[in-house]
Amino acid sequence: MTIKSWNEDDRPREKMLQKGASGLSDAELLAILIGSGTRTLSAVELAREVLRFANSNLNELGRLDARDLVRNIKGIGPAKAVNIAAAMEIGRRRSSLCAENAAPIKSSLSAAEIFRHVLADLDHEEFWLLMLNNANRAIGKTKLSQGGLTSTVADVRIGLKHAIMNNATGIMIFHNHPSGLCRPSREDMDITAKFKQAAITMDIRFLDHIIICGKEDYYSFSDNGLL
Repeated sequence: MTIKSWNEDDRPREKMLQKGASGLSDAELLAILIGSGTRTLSAVELAREVLRFANSNLNELGRLDARDLVRNIKGIGPAKAVNIAAAMEIGRRRSSLCAENAAPIKSSLSAAEIFRHVLADLDHEEFWLLMLNNANRAIGKTKLSQGGLTSTVADVRIGLKHAIMNNATGIMIFHNHPSGLCRPSREDMDITAKFKQAAITMDIRFLDHIIICGKEDYYSFSDNGLL
């Protein structure tokens, strides 16, 4: 049976209008993004196939590239895959924005929460700068570089330029380890020392370097006495 033949109260779009998004299952929400099914599967059934491929875990789904969905799920073409990937990215950005606009940063945990949603799902390394005011509230963030599976290089001068242009009085730097290994490398130690020295020269507080190692784990240079 196609969705059009379902009772109107059971159709995902109509159900969402009547009950709100929270009243829909993960599969029904995905079905709305997918839009249409195939000759043999309704949009909801196709959405269930997508979820099965991600082990029924939205976090795992968020880690998948649109090309992964196209290659592995019959009935998911580029347009459907891009819709799903875009929705996952919007969710990450919303979560990051909520954390960024929260209370002043008072711990490595509150800082890590800002970037956990940005970096935890990536299969490559990225290096970011977080800028803060005197009250330790985040006033902006910017990506300084993007690398491969195991490394990325950040330009200290560009980072400090962003901080000065935004009148930041404090900075923190962040990057991720896609491998999940929560231990700093020699390169991580070196870039931390360079940022710290440059910040001191410009009279800007260098508060921490945090490595995001997954949805739950992170490594703080400050917490481990390496600043």
